[in-house]
Amino acid sequence: MSGMSGTTGLSSTSGTFVGMPAFPVAAREAVGDKTLRANLRHATHTIRDKRARAVTELDDWAQLREAGKQIKDHTLSRLDHYLVQLEESVTAAGGIVHWAADADEANRIVTRLVQETGESEVVKVKSMATQEIGLNEALEEAGIHAYETDLAELIVQLGKDRPSHILVPAIHRNRGEIREIFAREMSEWGRPAPDGLTDTPAELAEAARLHLREKFLRAKVGVSGANFMVAETGTLVVVESEGNGRMCLTLPETLISVVGIEKIVPSWRDLEVFLQTLPRSSTAERMNPYTSMWTGTSEEDGPSTFHLVLLDNGRSDTLADEVGRQALRCIRCSACLNVCPVYERAGGHAYGSVYPGPIGAILSPQLRGTQSEIDASLPYASSLCGACYEVCPVAIDIPEVLVHLRERVVQGGEVTRHGSKVTLRPAKGHAAERAAMRAAGWAFARPGALRAGQRLASGTRRVHPRTLPGPGRAWSGTRDLPKVPAEPFRDWWRRTNGGQVDKAQKGGEQ
Repeated sequence: MSGMSGTTGLSSTSGTFVGMPAFPVAAREAVGDKTLRANLRHATHTIRDKRARAVTELDDWAQLREAGKQIKDHTLSRLDHYLVQLEESVTAAGGIVHWAADADEANRIVTRLVQETGESEVVKVKSMATQEIGLNEALEEAGIHAYETDLAELIVQLGKDRPSHILVPAIHRNRGEIREIFAREMSEWGRPAPDGLTDTPAELAEAARLHLREKFLRAKVGVSGANFMVAETGTLVVVESEGNGRMCLTLPETLISVVGIEKIVPSWRDLEVFLQTLPRSSTAERMNPYTSMWTGTSEEDGPSTFHLVLLDNGRSDTLADEVGRQALRCIRCSACLNVCPVYERAGGHAYGSVYPGPIGAILSPQLRGTQSEIDASLPYASSLCGACYEVCPVAIDIPEVLVHLRERVVQGGEVTRHGSKVTLRPAKGHAAERAAMRAAGWAFARPGALRAGQRLASGTRRVHPRTLPGPGRAWSGTRDLPKVPAEPFRDWWRRTNGGQVDKAQKGGEQ
């Protein structure tokens, strides 16, 4: 059973995929993969077209979007209060609450809880929080096998791969590739794939169902995440489409849920909003086929022991940022990925995180910091077109946060202290950008110099290069420089009296 957790190469300390280069390098390689681009283009266009139709069914979509934003912002503003209330509610219902400051602490808690049961395997319902902390790898080191049960996660795990999408982690794989993975790997993990397996969706789904069924019936420990936690009752909510979540949440004797502290909502009434916006934004469904809710434990059915591990892992630091904290509103619908032109071409692996796409570009650098090469590059993994903001069901202004984080990357160098004096050494690699901004600031403050520069640029336009020299190649290597007009706007305005001369000429021509 070697390689049971898959070879994701995830560092549990930083949450970064080990060895990942900066986004521009990884994306350049991904863009050259024609199969990957075809898979992504087909999948993202299909999902976003269905979503657009599902959203138009609701006349009050804009109001629901605003309500979701307000609920999330209110909860985040009083997060300490609602977390304490949640702990009290879960405990009163028979659950046990654990607090984890970071990934290492969360992994230690879950590993210990599994070991205390005497079991050596767990079944999992898809949880991005456990992927974020590298739980599978931590359990494997302790001799505990973690089995992913979501179909797409199963494909990723069997293929010793990494997830590349929030909703559809195996979006980068086509049916032929999935058939080959099942035929080659299933026998090493349990029940083998049927002989003569084809790549038809029905046969692939049946092979996965048979393979997972024995694990569902055998497992004594389940591990989950949660889409929402209700503070007033201690209820956890998981929405999914396959039924694997229902099996993981009800059949095991022990259930361990690892959930980010931002997933809280104050009351049952608040769920009404998100149970309308989440399915439409993610799977383009009116409601999820399976919505599982549980409150503590019960003698009649379900697990007899329930543990809730509340995960911080950088969320408190993110909450302290008045601009960046809006990323914590995210309900993991993946709508922003499906409309992003950068994600469509580069795919999810280039982001070096379990959170790919636009939301990953603002969430990962805040949870992990911008010290690593990959995290410092993520805020630049965007064209700032704003499509992500338009589709976000909780109105996260991702472009605003991207620009905010770019400023942090440029300014966020090493801090040194000499007595009471604090000095911020600018980040490396942005000297040319800072010099250009200083030059632009100087020119804009001096109208005469700006006018002379504009006239000089217009007068020499015929000899301008198509790309920038030196450090500028990083920008113009994939772009043509915009053409300079023959006449500066200021000169045109003065010559035409603000366009009045042109209008008069056009009137005479008519």
